[in-house]
This record gives sequence, structure tokens and C-alpha cells, in this order.
Amino acid sequence: MPARISPQATSLFRSKFLVVPRLSTKQWRYSSTIPTQSPKTLPSFSMEGKVCLITGAARGLGNEFCRAFVQSGCTTMAIVDLKESEAKDAAKELSDLACVNSDLKKEDIKIIGIECDVSSELSVQRAYAETLNTFGRVDSVVASAGIVENYAAFDYPFDRIKRLYDINVHGSFFTAREAARNMIPQGGGSIVLVASMSANIINIPQPQTPYNASKAAVRHMASSLAVEWAKKERSSQRPQPWIYGHQTYQDDSQPRPELKKTWESLTPMGRIGEPDDLSGAIVFLASDASRFMTGSEIRVDGGYTII
Repeated sequence: MPARISPQATSLFRSKFLVVPRLSTKQWRYSSTIPTQSPKTLPSFSMEGKVCLITGAARGLGNEFCRAFVQSGCTTMAIVDLKESEAKDAAKELSDLACVNSDLKKEDIKIIGIECDVSSELSVQRAYAETLNTFGRVDSVVASAGIVENYAAFDYPFDRIKRLYDINVHGSFFTAREAARNMIPQGGGSIVLVASMSANIINIPQPQTPYNASKAAVRHMASSLAVEWAKKERSSQRPQPWIYGHQTYQDDSQPRPELKKTWESLTPMGRIGEPDDLSGAIVFLASDASRFMTGSEIRVDGGYTII
């Protein structure tokens, strides 16, 4: 879900999402190159000149979002994740990739890695402070950090439920609130809260009640903040990635074969999503292309939730 803030007070939040003008991110990721010429597209989709901050960005979905932003012209970015070493390694890798087959030089790219536990408001505030000290402002924020676990309701340990809510719900709120505090005085910005199709339906066959509820909370959070901040900001939607085999906050696992087969059979498009299926939506929500949207939701789910 994103949030935006503008002088004209047109909008503020975003959430489920994504597509970049379209040189596939797969081609870029696996060849470790960036196209020498950008495809023709509307200028409002460009991320050039924007300072971006992405949580949960050292790997998985969050890292894919970073790559999409760089492909769309962003050269100033904060990669925020739980472990400082992983965030800094990801920042270096992305900086190197940005210069491959490109007119950009090392000195043209400023991508930093920041340690942050999003479940701690103080840690989130420190991450923003470091970003602001480095770049002077933040234009687009994506709250991508999140975890998922599969326990039957009777067996779910309380400490793990609390941890999930602290990261998925409180972490999204801390990230969005701190973004707005800094964006409103500067006159604008975009906040994207990443929810899930699980905010709207019940996934089967795996049990994950607390996760589903946490993403429903994020979905409604974006709508509520959009209304509260609509006169102060610009756009609000939630990018909502769909189920697919991706890394989560601290999890490198892939979906079990039996789950993958079930999910594919329930999806009209016949497959589960890949990380780069979300690239276009995230760029749309974080860029000026969605400036008159707020409190909206984009689902990228292969049609799963329409049947």
C-alpha cells in the first residue's frame, strides 16, 4: 500500500501491484545487465531523480523492487533490512549492476545499505534519519518487510504470532508513519504498503490464520491512512504480491511441490507468480504515474481472487 503526499493534496497510499516498461526484469537479473537504451514510455513512470527507501530489500521481493526502480532510472536508494551486512552487500551488488551496459558511472550511483528491525519504531526512525542525512529527502517508500509461517491455529506459539504481527503490521505502520512525517513537510511522496491476496481470500491448503489477518490489517491500514492524510498527501495503494515462491524476511525456502501444484490449479493463468511479475506495478505506484490514486489496491495474482 502506498501513500503519497503533495502540495495539491491529491493522494497518499498504495498497495498490491506492479509493471515496468518492459524489458523483462528476468532478462536483467539473470544476465546481470541493464539495457543500454530504455524503451519508450510515459515520462511519469520514470524514477529518475527520486530517492527511494525499501524495507526487507536485501533479497526476495524487496530486492526485486529495488532492481525495478533502478531499471526505471532511480540512482539514489536506501536498501533497508534486518542484517546490516546483507543490506550493504545488496547495495553494492545493485550499484555494480546499474553501471553494466549503461552510460552511468560509479559516482552517478548512490545506493546505501541500512540495518533496521522494522518491528522497532526507534530502529525505523534511525533508518530514516540515516537516509535523510545521506540524501536530504525521501520520495518513494515501500514497506516490503514481512514474514509468513504455516501453523494450525491450535498449535501456533504465541511468541511467534506476536513476532509476525510486530513485523507485518507494526512494521508497516512505523514505516508508513515515519515516511509521512518526512514527506508532508517536503510537499509530496509515495508510500507503498505490500499486502497480499491473503488479505482478501483464505489460502488453501496451508493453515496461516495470523498471516492472513496481518495482511488484511495492512490492507485496511493503507485505506485508513489515505483518508487521514488525503489533504496532505498524494497517493495511496497497496502493492499486493500474490502467492509465489519468494524469500521472506528471514526465509529462503521455496514452496513445497504439493503446494505449488495446488496453487497452480487454483490460478486461472495456470502458474504461480514470479518476483518480476510485480515490477511494473511497484514502479507505477511509486512513480508520478499514479499521482491521482490514493487508498487503492492493485492485485497481481494471476486471477486467483476473481474466482
